[in-house]
Amino acid sequence: MPDTATLINDLQTHGMRLVDPRAGQDSRRGGAGPSDHKAVTIGDRTVMIPVHTAPSFDSPFLVEAPDATGASRVLRDGDEVAQVRFPTRAKFYQLKTADGIPYSHIATLHSKDVLATTVLQTCIRYESRKKTCQFCSIGQSLAAGRTIAHKSPAQLAEVAKAAVELDGVTHMVLTTGTPPGKDRGAKVLCESAAAIKAAVDLPLQGQCEPPEDDNWHQRMFDAGIDTLGMHLETVTPEVRARVMPGKATVPLEKYFSSFEAAVKVFGRGQVSTYILAGLGDTPEAILEMGEKLCAMGVYPFVVPFVPISGTPLESHPAPAPEFMASILRPLGAMIARAGIESSKMKAGCGKCGACSALATYEKLRIPGRATA
Repeated sequence: MPDTATLINDLQTHGMRLVDPRAGQDSRRGGAGPSDHKAVTIGDRTVMIPVHTAPSFDSPFLVEAPDATGASRVLRDGDEVAQVRFPTRAKFYQLKTADGIPYSHIATLHSKDVLATTVLQTCIRYESRKKTCQFCSIGQSLAAGRTIAHKSPAQLAEVAKAAVELDGVTHMVLTTGTPPGKDRGAKVLCESAAAIKAAVDLPLQGQCEPPEDDNWHQRMFDAGIDTLGMHLETVTPEVRARVMPGKATVPLEKYFSSFEAAVKVFGRGQVSTYILAGLGDTPEAILEMGEKLCAMGVYPFVVPFVPISGTPLESHPAPAPEFMASILRPLGAMIARAGIESSKMKAGCGKCGACSALATYEKLRIPGRATA
């Protein structure tokens, strides 16, 4: 049978077919991510695997219906390669806010113990197809009536407290569409974090574009945000311009100056960035970026691109397992040598690690490229 890192990598690039689509937590097509996925637990790790994407429909992996104990066999071309379990549906989904909004419209359970929300379900870039990130589906959840446009601080605090008490949630991700204004979403994250921390002791990650004023980093930290994500998505200028024409107007130099300022506030390994592999950046370009980020103390969370239903890139192929392994193996070693492993992160996507096999590769300690 394949080792855990290889198995997760293979499943996340190929996706999986389900004998019983109702098994485990609810999954959804489209909308703010991770979408088109299903959470499964492999050994002691819970990961998100695509189930509603074009590649997953033809996946060689078939997951049988769970037995009475909740276990399922994973078959590849008819041969058993692993056993998995499906985390159960969140208990807090059964509740509504005082003003009658389902808790699931305010925040969702990711992996098995991570709460996540998109505070503002609108974005200045999404409103124009000439500016929108081609992989983004932030507006779909709102159009489908599965969420609301702006989650108030009081609503977020109410749901977060319930998710901790009912489902044992251990940390929370607050992301946002980019609003007009120079703070790039930092202001609404501060308001949300302050309310949540007043209601429940829960580690928080905030995610936004780099604010124009670096003083927002300290304001976010003071409001209760423990870790910060500012997402590059792609790393080379030509890919950035093609895949995310609006966001590419924020130069890489601005990201790096903001990363440097943020690390001074949040600390090494508590600032991170998402990188989507498979959209045109070469492994060499991603690893070169990874070296630079690790040296700065910024965690490079590299995940395989997942073609989300309803986006301009819904028919774009997912990266091959070999392509991902060629990045994640040396990157995992690079991260370990820099001392910024995901396990040391206080909150956020990197700590959760469910959308990539990277955290498993970090533990392999395979010799790789230097970080300086």
